[in-house]
This record gives sequence, C-alpha cells and structure tokens, in this order.
Amino acid sequence: MGRLATDIGGTFTDLVYFDEETGALSVAKSLSTPDDLTRGVLDTIDQAGLDADAVDYFVHGGTTVINAITERTGAKTALVTTEGFRDVLEIARGNRPDLYNLRYRKEVPFVPRRLRFEVRERVDAKGRVQVPLHLEDLDRVIEVCGAEGVEAIAVQFLHSYAAPAHEEEMAAYLRERLNGVAVTASHEITREWREYERANTAVLNAYVQPIVQRYFDTLEAGIEALGLDCPMMAMQSNGGTTSFGWAREHPITLLESGPAAGVNGAALIGRLCDEPDVIYLDIGGTTAKCSTIEDGEPKVTTDYRLEATRIRYGYPVRVPVIDIVEIGAGGGSIAWFDEGGTLCVGPRSAGADPGPACYGRGGTEPTVTDAKLITGVLNPANFAGGQFSLDVGLARTAMGKVADGLGCSIDEAAVAVIRLVDANMINALKLVSIQRGHDPNDFALMVGGGGGAMHGASLGRELGVKEIVVPRYPGLFSAWGMLATAPRRDFLRTALQRAETLEIADLRALFGELRAEAEQYFASEGGGETLATACHIDMRYFGQEHAVTIPVDLERASREAILDTFHAAHERAYTFRLADTPVELVTFRLTATADVARPELTPWSAEGRSAQAAARAARTVDFGEDGPHETAVFDRDLLPPGFDADGPLIVEEPSSTTLVFPGQRVHVDDLGFLRITEA
Repeated sequence: MGRLATDIGGTFTDLVYFDEETGALSVAKSLSTPDDLTRGVLDTIDQAGLDADAVDYFVHGGTTVINAITERTGAKTALVTTEGFRDVLEIARGNRPDLYNLRYRKEVPFVPRRLRFEVRERVDAKGRVQVPLHLEDLDRVIEVCGAEGVEAIAVQFLHSYAAPAHEEEMAAYLRERLNGVAVTASHEITREWREYERANTAVLNAYVQPIVQRYFDTLEAGIEALGLDCPMMAMQSNGGTTSFGWAREHPITLLESGPAAGVNGAALIGRLCDEPDVIYLDIGGTTAKCSTIEDGEPKVTTDYRLEATRIRYGYPVRVPVIDIVEIGAGGGSIAWFDEGGTLCVGPRSAGADPGPACYGRGGTEPTVTDAKLITGVLNPANFAGGQFSLDVGLARTAMGKVADGLGCSIDEAAVAVIRLVDANMINALKLVSIQRGHDPNDFALMVGGGGGAMHGASLGRELGVKEIVVPRYPGLFSAWGMLATAPRRDFLRTALQRAETLEIADLRALFGELRAEAEQYFASEGGGETLATACHIDMRYFGQEHAVTIPVDLERASREAILDTFHAAHERAYTFRLADTPVELVTFRLTATADVARPELTPWSAEGRSAQAAARAARTVDFGEDGPHETAVFDRDLLPPGFDADGPLIVEEPSSTTLVFPGQRVHVDDLGFLRITEA
C-alpha cells in the first residue's frame, strides 16, 4: 500500500507516490490544464501508471483558491453585518504602507456596497447581548440577493468572536431559505478579533466556496472513476491537512497550500541535514516563494495579507498561514519594457498555456525559461523528463525583443533577463532574512520547485548562506512535502485581559475548552489516535497595537514565568522591554496535530552509481558575470553518495537542473542531497 500526493502549480502538475512496503518513490509531472485543473491531476496519475488498489491515502494541494481570488473569478458575494458596519470593508485600515504617496488608493472590496446589508443586533466585547437579533431584517436581504443572482453570502457581526450565537442563528436562517447559496459565518473561520480582518476573511471564504466545491466534486469523481477508494485530504496553508469535506466549507484555509507543503518538507530535510535554521526558496513556473525556518519549525501567522506589496496594503486573511513571501517571478515570467523603457521580468507569466516560447505551443513572449535555454543551462532534449523538446530557435526569436530594446545581442539579453529575475528573488529572500534580523551566514538555503536548483547557487552566493541544499526531486518538492504532512487544525480565541488578573486555573480551563474542540474535530474527521497539542498566547504591553506570540507550558505555567517569557520575546523582536508597563493577554492559540504515519527517506545507495556512469556530454554555459564556461554535466540519478566536484558543472534530473558556479563545490551526501558550498 502507499500514499499519493498531487500538487497543481501555475505551469506543471506534480505527483509523488510513496510505497510504504518498499520505501520506493514514484514521480510524475505534466503540464497544468488551466481550463480544467482536474485533468492535469488525472494526467499525472495516468502517467505514473499506478495501481488504484495500491493507494490507501490521497492528499492534494493546488492553486484553485488563490487563482480564483487573484483573477477575480469567484462567486457573486454578499455581506450581512451588524447595523452601522456595512462599510467596514470600504473603510479598511487608515494606515498607508506608502506614506508619502498622495495618490494612494485602498483595495477595492470584493463585495460592492449594494450587496452589503445591515441587520439589527449587537453584543459587546464580553459577549453580552445589547440588541437582540432581528431575523425579520433578513427578508429584504433574501429578496435582493435572489434578484441579484448572489451565489454566496458572508455573515460577520461585530463581536461574534466572543459570542457567535447571533451568527449561528443568522447562518441557519439563510441556509434554510436560500437553497444552493453558500453561506459563511465568520466565527466558523476564525474566533480572533478585529472586525475588518474577520469581515474580509469571511467574504473571501464565501467568494471562493462555490468554485472550490465544484472543483472538489469534479476531482473526487475523477479519482473515484480511476478506482481509487481511500481517504482524500487537502493541504492547508497552516502546514497541515484536512478532509475534502472540511475544505469545501473552509476553502480560504487552502490559500497557500502548495507552498506550505514545501516549507514543511524543507523543515524535515533541514533536520535530516543537521541544519535546523533554513531559508526555503521555491521557484515554480509562475511565482517564487520563500520562508524562514528557525529551530526546525516553520513560522505560522494569522497576520497574512494577500496581494500585499511595499506600496499596497493587500487583503487581510485571518486564518493560520505559514509565513511566506511570494513574488511573481518564475520560469514562465515574461520579460517586458515599461513605459519608461526599463526592462522588467514578471509578474506576468506565460503559464502552462501557451507557456514559454521555447515550448512551441504558441507562446511568443521572452521568458526566464527561454533565457536559461539560450545560456545553455537547460538541455533541450531532456526537459521535464523528456516529455517534449525545447526549441532554441523559438526562444532566440522571442528574446530578440529584449535584445532590440537593450541594443545588445540575444545572448547578452538572455543574461540580462536572468540577472534581473535573480535580483527580484534576492529582494524577496532579504525580506524573510536580513530585514527580520537574521544573519544569512547562520542559515542553509533549501531550494525546491522546477527553477529552485537553477537559481539557488547564484542566490545563495549573493545572500551569503552557509550552504545550498538541493533535496531529491526538487521539482516535485511541494508534492513530496504533502506526504510528510500530518492532519492539523488551529483553534484560537480572543479573550482580552490584564496579566495581573490572570489566574492559571482560568488559563488551563480556556485551553481545556480549545482542546475539547480539537478532540471533537479530529473525532469527526477520523484523525490519528494520538493528538499532539501546543499552546501559545498573543501578548502585548498596554497601549500597543500588535502582539508577540509566546509558547506556554500548561503543566509548569505561572504568571511570573509567562511574563518573563513575554518580556524576553519582546526584547528579541523589538530590542527593548518595558518591565514596569502593564501587560495584556490577547488571543489564546492551540495547535492540534494528529499522529499519522509519514514516509521516511532511505539512504542513497552506491550500487550501480559512479561518477563515470553519471557523466554526460559537456556543453558551454554562460554564467553571467563569470562568463561562458565549458561545463561538465552529470545525471543525478547515477551520482554516488560521497561524490565531490568543483564547479562549473550541471546536474540534470527529470524534474530540475542544478547549476553549480565556478568557485563552488558540490557534494552528494548519504541521503542523496546535493550540498553546494563555496570552494
């Protein structure tokens, strides 16, 4: 029996199958199918030639949710809220990320004002009813929503995080009278405070829910038609999995499912490499994602903002998400000139259809993949496992647009495109490392995605990391990470109080309630027999806006120990502590993870492997600032453990190509990972 994982990316759909009896891994990769994403998943299963009876676990991640939001293709959505608060989505936050931009414009709400409705009800922050719920106010709402063709409704009341009874009653009323309309109540998604963030989160969940429900229905039917009869799980943004059924009702938790799986995998590989501090970089066809792992643990946050940039606030999503920085830079990123004649790369992408010009599928714009082909990094006859050949002539024709704009040769234009996209990625890596107070010298750079290994050596050198680690199957790393992921859910509740009034018995009782919720959830989901939990509290000094999250050991907890931990964490984050200032406890968090079997990596065998057997025909590669070099090429599958060589060289495999620069050295360790260091 075995475990199967599939991951849909912007360009490719990946599959990894782990045979639990033999420990063998089977992989497959095919072009994504934007017109019907399910087809890409079924194509990889067919390509892998799997026996349906041999699969007893299926986990899936992809871009369905984030694509629907970023492309604005979700359902027509309405919002029902407390009287006087229909404009909270429009008002948003008063702070501007670009302080001196006098032309700054706030994000456009996903729900237009005509579809934002108010009803009479009110509870205070303690959950005490001030105004009873008037359900009769909903009759007009139902009438308008029916006439407008509304497909989804979000319900968000002012203090429902403290007392959700009104939301529960409202949601039940709507579901009974609006058959076929998806209804999301904000407390079902989060019990954390801040009305704007909760409202936007509930709206986005409702916005994508009909899309995701149809998608999972189609995917489930397609998988069952192949004969697979096993639990079907979805990868969540918090680094855990959940059932298809729960994901259908809470699709916003799948926002960053693929990248989150990659971060999980990087944390596991880091521990195996004795590198607990890791900067993870995933470069796919459309985007590059990076995250920092400290002491072997990814950072999970609820302070996530979709489409946020240096000059845009973005859309807040108040669900647990692994802390990831994402930019529009990948293999399919298009090189273009702005109105001022400046060369840009991304965020526009050629995607899977038509794809880069060299794919020969109708694309005519120059991309990063075309540049890598022109500079000799990619082998045109061995791309994506040889599924199709790359056309150098088409790549050079497309790159001619860049060459004409820069007034240089096509080869120089290709190098310029690569250097520019590397600069964009370096900026993202600095955001998660240097700008957060980390010294890259203390970290290893772990790369994944089809492009991670091609760019990793250059980026790692510029960033100054101690080494670059290329795991096995880097081009399918997110799918592999899903197999190493356990079911997880985060339970949290805002309950503001002063530290001086804190009673440890009350603290244990509150976390006990959250633990009971976790046990009930996993019992309904058929989770593992053993449930591991971790407790954290968001704390802040009185008068502050934002909080610091600290871990809490309930067995040894005391008021003094909690305060000492908070002061130390605040000083570590902000370089100061205010020992004489009152402290507030804001939000209480419990993370619950089910104990399930996970695949283990077997040692890399030397049998049948040697440097001589792995050697392939050398080719000339342009290394940019280091210039063109005659470069040795090796087949990764045939490199033995203990192999050492100095760059320049290339290591090819079906899912990726690893580039080692002059002045660098690569080593194959006992698990088959490539470890690149400065020579």
